[in-house]
Amino acid sequence: MKKPVLVVMAAGMGSRYGGLKQIDPVDTEGHIIMDFSIYDAVRAGFEKVIFIIKRENEADFRAAIGDRLSGHIEVAYVYQELTNLPEGFSVPAGRVKPWGTGHAVLSCINELDGPLVVINADDYYGRNAFALAYDFLTQEPAGTALKTSESCPEQIQEPISGEEKRSSTGGRYMMVGYRLENTLTENGSVARGICETDEGGFLKKITERTHIEKQGRQIIWMEDDGVTTHSLAADTTVSLNMWGFSADILTHLKERFRAFLEENLEKNPLKCEYFLPFVVDELLAEEKAAVKVERTPDKWYGVTYKEDKPMLMAAIQSMKEQGIYPQKLWE
Repeated sequence: MKKPVLVVMAAGMGSRYGGLKQIDPVDTEGHIIMDFSIYDAVRAGFEKVIFIIKRENEADFRAAIGDRLSGHIEVAYVYQELTNLPEGFSVPAGRVKPWGTGHAVLSCINELDGPLVVINADDYYGRNAFALAYDFLTQEPAGTALKTSESCPEQIQEPISGEEKRSSTGGRYMMVGYRLENTLTENGSVARGICETDEGGFLKKITERTHIEKQGRQIIWMEDDGVTTHSLAADTTVSLNMWGFSADILTHLKERFRAFLEENLEKNPLKCEYFLPFVVDELLAEEKAAVKVERTPDKWYGVTYKEDKPMLMAAIQSMKEQGIYPQKLWE
């Protein structure tokens, strides 16, 4: 079985933060958030990382992190480029926005031939999250036969177990799930994927909510520019875009990208995005995938806003003092 590869999505600019926040140091030693993610990934067993970047940022990325990692993990780069489109399509005039996370992962199709774990460059996920993803993707498939057939569904004698459900879909997919209360900032709203799971811990549906924030002791989701609000439970399972996939996800992304462009280019040529969670949700609805949600107690840290950085730096230093990380990661 091939070992999973870590894929880091780092081609986007942080509009709310300002600038290329992915390479902004978060401690006095000059480490960036990706240092901690990759350090945790190496501890979990990963041996290769692929950075998805803009071509024009490659020199900055090599200087900020890639070059110093080369002695600890294999490093590769792929470019998410606007012109990387199926035959017959061209970039709309005035388009500068990347095509989204689904397109970003699709950019790796010539670099990958095995399982992968996808993360954002500017999120701290925690040590446990990488161990969960690596362990899931390196387990041997269950290989259990289905207990029914399409022609005779009434012959099911007992419920299909989680292992059978996973093996019956062909792919081995997982998502690291977080408690909502562990993923919020004190400095504004965040976007999160609200997850619904079945009794076996498999993902049933993921719904993107783009304006979630704390108001006192409550967690509120807003819509209609704040006119309508909904309360959310603190222990709601949410996605932070940390996914584990077998290699077939790349085939699905490629096959569905053309249909996405045909449907959305005319309606929203400058801003439509091909989101990875939307593709997963389609596969779930079509019963072409099963996604195991592995919950982690880890707390998220990030720099959604500039005001988040002092809190992140304090948290990093605290974890060093607790012995979770050495003061200098790569020595």
